[in-house]
Amino acid sequence: MPFSAVWGDLLDTCRARQDDVTLLTPSSRRRFTVEAVSDDRIDVAFPDEADERSLLREQFEVLVERIEAVPVGLDLSDLPTRVEPYATVLSLADGYVVDEERGVLRAAEEAATAASGAVLANPLVVEGRPEPTPPERVHGDLLLLADLLERLDVDDPRRLSTEQLADLYVLLSEVQRGADQFRRAASDELLARVGPGGRLHGRFGTVHRTSREIRHPKPDEEVFAVLDRMGVPREWVTGVDPDKLDVVLAVTEVEAGDVYDVSEQVYMQKTGVEPDEKRARLQGIRDRLAAVDTDEAEALMDEVEAIEGRLDDLLAAG
Repeated sequence: MPFSAVWGDLLDTCRARQDDVTLLTPSSRRRFTVEAVSDDRIDVAFPDEADERSLLREQFEVLVERIEAVPVGLDLSDLPTRVEPYATVLSLADGYVVDEERGVLRAAEEAATAASGAVLANPLVVEGRPEPTPPERVHGDLLLLADLLERLDVDDPRRLSTEQLADLYVLLSEVQRGADQFRRAASDELLARVGPGGRLHGRFGTVHRTSREIRHPKPDEEVFAVLDRMGVPREWVTGVDPDKLDVVLAVTEVEAGDVYDVSEQVYMQKTGVEPDEKRARLQGIRDRLAAVDTDEAEALMDEVEAIEGRLDDLLAAG
């Protein structure tokens, strides 16, 4: 089969399957996905490594020539790291198959079927797309929130519709929850780098290592021994333990109103998120950017397309 036919088949397969599979490199077992397909290249991304690269047509042609020159097939365990993605993507083409038992990639005509006659499964293909990473989710939510803040007068919530208020609350909640995870991680790392009393100046502000006392009562026996020795009545520090009281309520006929003064606190709680609506909104942002012919708009367009792809991953993962 001429390489032009192999390449055309490979492009068609990648276009058809790029939204529903995750691929594995043969030796390092790194996960990656097909992000875009062009006439001269196939763009892939390694989500766990925040790495994107283009696999070029001419390099695929070299790989195909090498496979044709080796009758037993291409040894997948001996590939350089940067060649591994080429072998995995090429295995998607109908003319090639991964023989897992022998650890080779070879022409399908030579070993298209196993002993049973069934088509060999491709061990380098994992059905389903990887879920977006926490940074990717926060990044998408921040972009949606920024767009919402630009369009709405959030200084006066009374002027917002109920739906707008709900959208604002959900996105603020999502951003707060996600950002707080990274805030804690950044804090832990800063504590490891900044000594006692240290201060660090960044472009956007200053952080200072500080401390505060957190008190936890010692065991009751130790506390009562000290109080007895100092002549302090135990009644001054004893009281009802709410945790133990709740157990009593659960196993006896005592009513909560008999032992608690009950008041009601009313608040809003986020109970669901609509990722498909997020994707639709990102598409709207993309359409608006398409109408602006500037370098900044082009950069933002690339950013939105990347987020749209990650939302597709989330929807595919269910």
